[in-house]
Amino acid sequence: MKPPAPKYPLTELFLGYSLAQAGFFNAGHWAQLSGWNASFSVNMAKWLGLVIDGSQFFGTSKITTGAAQAPFPDCPTFCPLTSPTFNVDTREYNIVFGAQFPYRKYARWTPFGEVLFGHDGVRGIARAQPPGGYTAEVSSGLALLGGAGADYKVNDRFAVRIKADYLQSRTSFAAIGKAKQDNLRVSVGLVLRSIRKKKRTLEDETGLEQ
Repeated sequence: MKPPAPKYPLTELFLGYSLAQAGFFNAGHWAQLSGWNASFSVNMAKWLGLVIDGSQFFGTSKITTGAAQAPFPDCPTFCPLTSPTFNVDTREYNIVFGAQFPYRKYARWTPFGEVLFGHDGVRGIARAQPPGGYTAEVSSGLALLGGAGADYKVNDRFAVRIKADYLQSRTSFAAIGKAKQDNLRVSVGLVLRSIRKKKRTLEDETGLEQ
């Protein structure tokens, strides 16, 4: 008699809301950005899943106004509307690949850790004088992500997930060169799990015939 199949899902799809505390422009100001986070994982073993993860954030970052307002041009070439800081409409995205390590011991809770790396891109648009004028800075680079979270099982198909990740982004703006940014990402949402179909055994067939 064959041993029973391991009780874990083959695939997991996560969709959720995400909040980032980020400093994508190395300006010394933390920006609170909102967005989404999605991932798809294939579980290779009870303790290992291969993951592709993407997220995108939107919001406002602050840059110090002055002679050195990198990565944006210095005034008077580009003179912002406000002081001592000016607002930058920020849009950031990342797509990363890697591994997730679940600990499947409990009936309802499944804690996990994850390590991923991939690509990051950021765009910032700042308004300037005269009103209506603006400048945009765009860069991209390597993204590294590591974090932990937990799933709460609702039923065999659905779970609620909460997780927190350290996100390191690396960009190369003309005014500041290559630099890294240390960011925090917190996500919460729903997990859709595949259900493994139970293989029919000889005992099952015999029972039906009786």
